[in-house]
Amino acid sequence: MSTFPYSTLMVQGTTSDAGKSTVVAALCRLLRRRGVRVAPFKPQNMALNSAVTSDGGEIGRAQALQAIAAGIAPHTDLNPVLLKPSSDTGAQVIIHGRVRADMNARDYHQYKSVAMGAVLESHARLLAQYDTVIVEGAGSPAEINLRDRDIANMGFAERVDCPVVLVADIDRGGVFAHIVGTLACLSPSERDRIIGFVINRFRGDVKLLEPGLDWLERQTGKPVLAVLPYLHGLYLDAEDAVQAVTPRAGGFRVVVPSYPRMSNHTDFDPLRAHPDVDLRFVRAGETLPGADLIVLPGSKNTRGDLAWLMQQGWQEQIRRHLRYGGKVIGVCGGFQMLGRHVDDPHGVEAAAGRSAGLGLLDLQTTLTRDKRLAQVSGNCVFAAAAIGATVRGYEIHMGVSEGAALARSAFEIDGRGEGACSDDGQIIGTYLHGLFDDAPACAALLRWAKLHSDAAVDSAALRDASLDRIADAAEPLLMQLLETGLART
Repeated sequence: MSTFPYSTLMVQGTTSDAGKSTVVAALCRLLRRRGVRVAPFKPQNMALNSAVTSDGGEIGRAQALQAIAAGIAPHTDLNPVLLKPSSDTGAQVIIHGRVRADMNARDYHQYKSVAMGAVLESHARLLAQYDTVIVEGAGSPAEINLRDRDIANMGFAERVDCPVVLVADIDRGGVFAHIVGTLACLSPSERDRIIGFVINRFRGDVKLLEPGLDWLERQTGKPVLAVLPYLHGLYLDAEDAVQAVTPRAGGFRVVVPSYPRMSNHTDFDPLRAHPDVDLRFVRAGETLPGADLIVLPGSKNTRGDLAWLMQQGWQEQIRRHLRYGGKVIGVCGGFQMLGRHVDDPHGVEAAAGRSAGLGLLDLQTTLTRDKRLAQVSGNCVFAAAAIGATVRGYEIHMGVSEGAALARSAFEIDGRGEGACSDDGQIIGTYLHGLFDDAPACAALLRWAKLHSDAAVDSAALRDASLDRIADAAEPLLMQLLETGLART
């Protein structure tokens, strides 16, 4: 099959995290298998997990995953509008991969007419290059307060006149109420646009669900296109929310403080999958547990998250951890926190000012208006035993660090030193996201932290196998879409 009856098909959800991203990725993989030139697309994404694209921009992490499923290089047209929250009321607005401005919610709402122009430009370019575009909505189309100037759900679908599949998560409970309630909140033209439903994450015997499916189809006059199973053990990049981690008793414990504006926590997915690692995310009000390694993650608001970390009293617990011989890694914003202070003279992240850092590395950081976006590769140099191990990653940061600590690099990237190591060898700081993704770098970092293990995690292979699993499970959905599409034409 090299044709698909929809040039544009949109997947919307009754709630956030209903499974829209996964369904889009599954359809992209299925269509790719059949020779269809397919591209994923998300008009507007709000997420703190992002990726650097082939054209040097920034998009949501989920769209980069969907691009892998489709067999294409991630590009800024796949996610033309990205919002990265820096507070409860404000966000950095990224258009076509580049920072456009920082706006509060009210200002952005007025800006949506401009953002829609960027969305339509990207969608038109994708239609010119691909046979079909599979579009992911955001949140729920039933959010009445966001209906005016909507560019993320039905506002986009109505503008480009595309059909919509509605996904609901049965694992949350109340799946029939979610679907019927969503339809009740839509206009007649929007309801007509929905060609059917997908019930996601079902566990058990589907025959027990059939009376409910029959009722739903009679009630709405629309078909249930597929019931997708709950798939355990998937290795897929999360769009935003931190996924639950299963503790491994007796494992090498890695602790990650989960501060309010933590970004790119997908950095730790390889550790989550490592059979000998016990990964723990620690939240507000909790005490940092005993650990072999503490990793300070990236942040969209470094000074704000640094203040939050200190309010928890964790700076003293980190110092105690080091006194007892533990190791610490700071990634991006976490790297900046390790220094003596963080300056924000232009108010890049919040109000202008200076914050005292943890003082564990002799460096200081000044936040800048320009954002560095780069895919990079190189070698590990943070320890003698690590030299020669390759590392690949990406940089997404606004800030320049300076100081004596940088004289002892952690990595060598394109012939230059990157990051820093403490003189006692207990602390590494780096701007590299994804530093655990490559098995050689991951193994070298864990050996440095005193984990002696022969196990290795191949992130790319795990991710690809998971994409195949969700595609296999979604095969009935594709068949129904083909039948429905042919009937419509």
